[in-house]
Amino acid sequence: MAGKIPDLEATVRAGTGKGAARQARRDGLVPGVVYGGGADPIAINIPFNYLLTRLRKGGFMSTLQNLKIEGHDDVRVICRKVERHVVKDLPTHIDLMRLKRTSRVKLEIPVEFLNEDTCVGIKKGGTLTVVRNEIELEVLAGDIPESIQIDIADLQIGDHVSISMVKLPEGAKVTVDRDFNIASISAPRVMTTDDEDDAEVAADEVPTTSSEA
Repeated sequence: MAGKIPDLEATVRAGTGKGAARQARRDGLVPGVVYGGGADPIAINIPFNYLLTRLRKGGFMSTLQNLKIEGHDDVRVICRKVERHVVKDLPTHIDLMRLKRTSRVKLEIPVEFLNEDTCVGIKKGGTLTVVRNEIELEVLAGDIPESIQIDIADLQIGDHVSISMVKLPEGAKVTVDRDFNIASISAPRVMTTDDEDDAEVAADEVPTTSSEA
């Protein structure tokens, strides 16, 4: 099932070159360019605060965006570069590349664990230990899954889930050529001999009340 692609709003930038870019920044905008997809490049501006908020949410560079520019058809894009101020680390320019629905892209897809409340191992006292919250997949731009769903209901303490055990969305491919671990059900922590010794030492160090007057 394809996930909802977030909108990214921009306006056409009047003029090109360093002068127009500097003016855009003075106006509280981040200049950028949209290229590729068999069409001419378009110089754009994106509101600074709007873009900064999106960047701080994380995953911006690997998220497909639905670019909305007034007077132009919506187009799917992915960010290829964000230039930043060398001191303030704030965005100063952005490059976006157009994609067709049939284009294959590499994106980080979130992992969703199902039936955690009924997991056999967890009900016995185990803990779900997540190694990867996201997995990079190569998918079609027109068919991006919302998440990778993993049912952990039958997992016992000591069981794990590796990528080879997961049914991926149709057409999706893992970008890493090895069978990596995604999550496991860890055994409950028990007091070790060292812990018990420490507890005895702590008890011995508790001061007692003197019987002498």
